[in-house]
Amino acid sequence: MTSKGLTTVTTFRKGLVLALGITMTAVSAAACGGGNDVPAAAGPNEHVELTLATFTEFGYEALIPEYERLHPNIKITHRKTGQGGPYAQDMMTKLAAGSGLADVQAVEEGHLSDILSKSSKFNDLSKIGPADVSPDRWLSWKYEAGKDKNGKLIGYGTDIGPLAMCYRKDLLAAAGLPSDPEAVKPLFATWDSYFAAGAQYTAKTGKAWFDSAAQNFNSMVNQLPVGYLDTSDKLTVENNQGIKDAWTKVTDAVAKGESAKLTAFSNEWNSGFKQSAFATKACPAWMLGVIKEQAGPDNAGKWAVTAAFPGGGGNWGGSYLTVPTQSKHPREAAELAAWLTAPEQQIKAFEAKGNFPSQAKALESPQLLNATDAYFGGAKIGELFAEQAKKVAKPQYKGPNDGQIQENVASPALQSVEQGASAADGWQRLVDGAKKLTR
Repeated sequence: MTSKGLTTVTTFRKGLVLALGITMTAVSAAACGGGNDVPAAAGPNEHVELTLATFTEFGYEALIPEYERLHPNIKITHRKTGQGGPYAQDMMTKLAAGSGLADVQAVEEGHLSDILSKSSKFNDLSKIGPADVSPDRWLSWKYEAGKDKNGKLIGYGTDIGPLAMCYRKDLLAAAGLPSDPEAVKPLFATWDSYFAAGAQYTAKTGKAWFDSAAQNFNSMVNQLPVGYLDTSDKLTVENNQGIKDAWTKVTDAVAKGESAKLTAFSNEWNSGFKQSAFATKACPAWMLGVIKEQAGPDNAGKWAVTAAFPGGGGNWGGSYLTVPTQSKHPREAAELAAWLTAPEQQIKAFEAKGNFPSQAKALESPQLLNATDAYFGGAKIGELFAEQAKKVAKPQYKGPNDGQIQENVASPALQSVEQGASAADGWQRLVDGAKKLTR
């Protein structure tokens, strides 16, 4: 975004979209991180060296030297990993070993459930963090998702991925469907209306309505009050009517030819943007960068984004900053994490890398609300995604292996249906795979 807040270039966080195929290593019990058992903060003249571990792009490159200028006794070493998958695997290995984690360790939301199940390995930021950090700093659902089931706060929220719908204006118009960002909203009001519009589009054009069954199914499951696991970490899939209904709707759409049958983030999926292989796309804020990169300049102005999403809203993506109990300077680490997740710094991260902030005041900032994107017809994307972020309901509980069920069981099961398996056989594959994974 320019200094005047008129335009923004949204980059995408590759770590948010990698499969969560991680071999979890058993972690032995350790002392619980709290307040009284944490070392006292260093004095203002005492030199402290902190490490900060992140993956892909957090927009912190300019913020780190700024923090060091404000705190002359603090030296920060930034460990930046290019991809989220290897980063998460390394994090879990070091967590199991009991050493090697950074003082401030970023955790992507897809791995948060596994971290929350090992919350004794992390400090409670509500106890050791700065006293002026209020829960009201964040959208309530973002703050609550950073707590374990006992209410221990292990993460300060960074960015989010509020969901809207992206679509090809020219393809919808050619099929006789509305194409203006306001006029299309009724098409995307509910999953029933979305798939009904898709059936009409496919019947008219013979082309796919959406990219991947799994992309829509995951969004639908994440909107439910209870997902793959309940708060007792009991698998719900077999008897969860919401998941069954979502499966039926998605596989019915596949049977009608609405899916392009592409595996998200594969080379074929990337090429699909240039080849007009699908007309609509579930679109978290960071997906705008993906579309621009993959669809290329020839399709500028053809894509649009609207402040609507089937089922009301949702979130896909975002991270947290945690302070592991391995840290020798937990209070200084918590102060750094608090500063990096303050609204002022998150706006700067948004300007630098397009990471959409989760802080309530940041969502009211003119710098964010005035941000537009010429590729999407000059859409006021800051205002649009701020509106979508406020539609997200309370966070769904995510138990251990939740992310792995989604990526390593549900997605392949849906891909098998797209390749010719029956919906019933695909469902049984989902049920059996989830049971095996959580056994």
